[in-house]
Amino acid sequence: MWPWPTSNRSRTFTAARWTTCPALPALPTEHPVKLKELLAAATRRLDSARLAYGHGTTNARDEAIWLVLWQLGLPLDSDLDALARHPVSTEQQAEVDALIQRRIDTREPAAYLTGEAWLQGVSFHVDRRAIVPRSFIAELLAEGSIDPWLDERSRDVLDLCTGNGSLAVLAAMAYPDVRVTGADISADALEVARINVARHELQQRIRLVESDGLQNCPGPWDLVLCNPPYVNARSMAALPPEYRAEPALALDGNTAGNVDGMDFVRALIRDLPRRLKPQGVLVLEIGNEREHFEAAFPHLEVVWLATSAGDDQVLLLTLESLTALPTSQMPAP
Repeated sequence: MWPWPTSNRSRTFTAARWTTCPALPALPTEHPVKLKELLAAATRRLDSARLAYGHGTTNARDEAIWLVLWQLGLPLDSDLDALARHPVSTEQQAEVDALIQRRIDTREPAAYLTGEAWLQGVSFHVDRRAIVPRSFIAELLAEGSIDPWLDERSRDVLDLCTGNGSLAVLAAMAYPDVRVTGADISADALEVARINVARHELQQRIRLVESDGLQNCPGPWDLVLCNPPYVNARSMAALPPEYRAEPALALDGNTAGNVDGMDFVRALIRDLPRRLKPQGVLVLEIGNEREHFEAAFPHLEVVWLATSAGDDQVLLLTLESLTALPTSQMPAP
């Protein structure tokens, strides 16, 4: 899972310091602050704090909208123009002020503060036991981009490294006739996934399994979705506090002694062929690590799938391409 957004809307992150910003200016009670004013003040405070974004928003304005509307109990898709002059009580202003200050002081992602994240318009519970969902694979599921590699026989889907279960839920929604297994090494993350499976009433179609890689996922599978830990060592060392608030287990791709972020991916490429059905495919997200991926697998024939972040974030591998890899080029156990 790449730690920050990779689309052309991304911010350039700079080293951030712990910052305490002045509280929102007190307004006379006879002149209650309007929502438009509250949003503007919150945006200025977040912007001046030099925070890192990427957990559902990419800038201070959108982050302020999220936090303010959530704290006020207003829908996140509210018409801001229509609500511009919506009055905010002194008590509500104080609550918003406290939430904005908490975002600045703790550097926790907004999703952890609100306990909710959205992916492709679907709501998911989230807390610090799992990373905030932001996979570009969600786009591919929603847009049907994987469909050409599937057929009426496709029934068994694995979401490997499921985290909070968001991709498993979206896969079950996209393909009503399939059985989905969500697997993760983290028992804590699976507890969060269970909350989301229950929230969307998919307990009969999604099975959750604790598994170190493919260890407890024998298959065979028609479709494997995987947004694994793949951040290289240098990038891990430079993570902003917002990303260090997330479980490192879901980000750090250097657990077997390498520094290129490809350790989990190496094991997956090695072990998956015997767990795929003949027509099975792997959809793998690697974020900004294409250079490291291609260096690790120079002879692997892949199909790059276009997302809003470009055409080098997510790739597709068929069983044929995996088995065509010469034995000498297969990653060592």
